[in-house]
Amino acid sequence: MNCTDFLSQLTDYFDGKIDQELLVEVKQHLCECHHCEVVVDTTRKTISIYRNHEAYQLEPTLQERLHQAIMAKCRPTNPKP
Repeated sequence: MNCTDFLSQLTDYFDGKIDQELLVEVKQHLCECHHCEVVVDTTRKTISIYRNHEAYQLEPTLQERLHQAIMAKCRPTNPKP
């Protein structure tokens, strides 16, 4: 599993709706990848802070820009051919 695969499973991971086999892969990736560990920690803290507050809906264009920026940060800087 790479960071992109991990991030695509993040919502299901937090919702507890992830297949057991995939959960093993996700946990293994978290043990090996500091960047994704930080994402999970930050997301957990954010959920905790906003748990009792009203959810804020982003405009679709802003949501897409944010998603693209996050995904760009997860790509390797020097991809192998």
